[in-house]
Amino acid sequence: MRESQPIITLLTDFGQADAFVGIMKGVILSIVPHAQLVNLSHLIPPQDIKQAAFILMTAVPFFPEGTVHLVVVDPGVGSARRPIAVETPRARFVAPDNGVLSYALALIENYRIVELTNPQYRLPEVSSTFHGRDIFSPAAAHLASGVPLKDFGPTVDKPVLLDPPRLRVEGDHLEAEVLNVDHFGNLRTSIHTLTWEDDTTLSLQPIFEINTERSPAVRFSAESAHISVGRLKIEGISTTFSAVQPGQPLAYIGSEGGLEIAINQGNAAREFGVKPGDPVLLYF
Repeated sequence: MRESQPIITLLTDFGQADAFVGIMKGVILSIVPHAQLVNLSHLIPPQDIKQAAFILMTAVPFFPEGTVHLVVVDPGVGSARRPIAVETPRARFVAPDNGVLSYALALIENYRIVELTNPQYRLPEVSSTFHGRDIFSPAAAHLASGVPLKDFGPTVDKPVLLDPPRLRVEGDHLEAEVLNVDHFGNLRTSIHTLTWEDDTTLSLQPIFEINTERSPAVRFSAESAHISVGRLKIEGISTTFSAVQPGQPLAYIGSEGGLEIAINQGNAAREFGVKPGDPVLLYF
């Protein structure tokens, strides 16, 4: 697929103090100078594959068809882990085969994966510590410029996939987890995807496989729901921050359709000492 102005997004844990991201962009632009480069984030906690997987999942649906998503959160750099490229009906990905694409691929039924072995689509010299520059950036650029997926290397049948986030139905409640803490200290949970059936009723049709013998659809009253995370207890699910006074906690449905927990004009994660991976209980 050839794009007149291909879009390539970048998601890394490289931070903003060093030139690593800028160097990757330089490599890409040397190969496809008319590419549009979009920073998703470079502030993923170091080596945090699960956080990168979540951030990528939230971003992919909002980019044009054919976008190449370049992800370099790679604690296994220099090891035997495979560099891969993935092609789907809507998007393409270049990343290490360490599970960082797991959540994004959970939204997609059909995809093809290859290992990046063809030296023609790497830099002439490959270091043992900066594959983002030497392997992944050239591959993303060539993929965006129209090189067919099959030319990069052999097919990968079984990519590394993370376990689905915790999400279980147990009697009268859901067991979930905090997936992410955003810049404001809001807690984003694994209870996806919630939709309002009316002003008072919520329905859960989860993205990830839900561990239950019941129907995967869960329907409950927003007003009577009780949410517990750490020492924080909240009654009811609101529609917006202004439903409570500044400084008060609330649960609400975030922009991606997931249950989120916040303090209006405050920082819930800091105030209550909550971090990704902590359990969340929702009684309905």
